[in-house]
Amino acid sequence: MVHAMQDAGVVVTGAGGGIGAALARRFAAAGARVVVNDLDAAKASAVAGEIGAVAVPGDASAVVEQARDALGGTVDVYCANAGVAFADGDLHASLDEKSWALTWDVNVMAHVRAAHALLPHWLERGSGRFVATVSAAGLLSMVGAPSYSVTKHGAYAFAEWLSLTYRHRGLKVHAICPEGVRTDMLAASGSAGEVVLAPTAIEPEDVADALFQGIEEDRFLILPHAQTAERYRARGADPERWLAGMNQIQQKVEVVS
Repeated sequence: MVHAMQDAGVVVTGAGGGIGAALARRFAAAGARVVVNDLDAAKASAVAGEIGAVAVPGDASAVVEQARDALGGTVDVYCANAGVAFADGDLHASLDEKSWALTWDVNVMAHVRAAHALLPHWLERGSGRFVATVSAAGLLSMVGAPSYSVTKHGAYAFAEWLSLTYRHRGLKVHAICPEGVRTDMLAASGSAGEVVLAPTAIEPEDVADALFQGIEEDRFLILPHAQTAERYRARGADPERWLAGMNQIQQKVEVVS
């Protein structure tokens, strides 16, 4: 795998910290030429300086062309990692449409825009790799976070569509679906994160390890938490039982809140 990534041009969005920074470090350690993207220019520069990468701060939806230039004209791997989450679970009491619109734009449309910009070159040359940081919320939902759950389902569906549509033309797609990861996003997730995610949370570096193993094995679905696969199977096999179980978790969250 180190050899496969040697000198590859890699872009990681949302890489100023957390999972994105871990991915950027792992690709750089494998010999890739890395572009570190983040809205926070100082954080992007700090990570880039640490690993010998190039910082391209700004909106993840519009980074492809600048990142391509920084890499000498070619992006080999694009990690659509930037994401936002809101603890907006009290939907019956209020509806913050601005938060919903922002979540949709960052968690889904940024992926769509990046793929739109990357696909012509990738399909012409017959190779490219698109990595979407989705979250297990895209497979299983997440109590207390409706906009996050809905948009992560969208991110997963888009990654799936890319794979089924273009794999015969050389496109490799990976959907990373971790449960709790010890990042600032988990720290800000409130009581739902404390009850559901924190007990089994892993480090961002564990997510990077899982991705590289998945790339080695040429797998679309990357599950850093072993239990996610069984939960996904249970959801599909018996939706009523699964929903009842999730509602029990919701009730526990309400007690803690």
